[in-house]
Amino acid sequence: MAVQAVTDATFEAEVLRSELPVLVDLYADWCQPCKQLAPIVAQVADELAGKIKVVNVDVDSNPMVAQTFRAQSIPMLLVIAQGRVAQQHVGVLDKAGLLRLLEPVMPRSAAEVRPEELATWIAQGKAVPVDIRDEASYGRYRIPSAIHIPANELAGRVEELQPFDGRVRVLYGRSEEAKEWGEKLQADGVQVGHLSGGFLHWEADGLEVERG
Repeated sequence: MAVQAVTDATFEAEVLRSELPVLVDLYADWCQPCKQLAPIVAQVADELAGKIKVVNVDVDSNPMVAQTFRAQSIPMLLVIAQGRVAQQHVGVLDKAGLLRLLEPVMPRSAAEVRPEELATWIAQGKAVPVDIRDEASYGRYRIPSAIHIPANELAGRVEELQPFDGRVRVLYGRSEEAKEWGEKLQADGVQVGHLSGGFLHWEADGLEVERG
């Protein structure tokens, strides 16, 4: 079973000492919103098996856990990493919201580069951003020093993506498209990265944008 029942007696061993990040669902049998949330939690548990541990705690049967986390309203979700609460949420969440709650503790792909990391690498001369959007988007605004290789041309321009000058190429555009291409090229032996969150994340973080 993907969602493991945890009690006052087993909470420390199963959650606080877990090597994996843990999603904790505090619920009660009489709670209707808890029943709405349960299948969403179970689906995420199945999809992320091996990356996170998912447990639930019946607050009526396990008052110590409920008191420790001041669970005055349920459902209450806790994300615990290395014995500490990293995130928490009270109330029902949809699947997308639950995945966003877990994002800070999820293991990253070796090819994934955060915006602040890319900005540092560019400043240090260690990376070249590669804009894979269409020509019009690249022409309007882009990451400074970015080169332009549209997504539909990547397969035919692999030689330009190799780190021949010691600088890793980092793809960006729409987040999922850049990730898919980054992982595909990595699988083919091309050592590229992709920007976490895409160009929107770069802008949202207030990092420099070149226009015109």
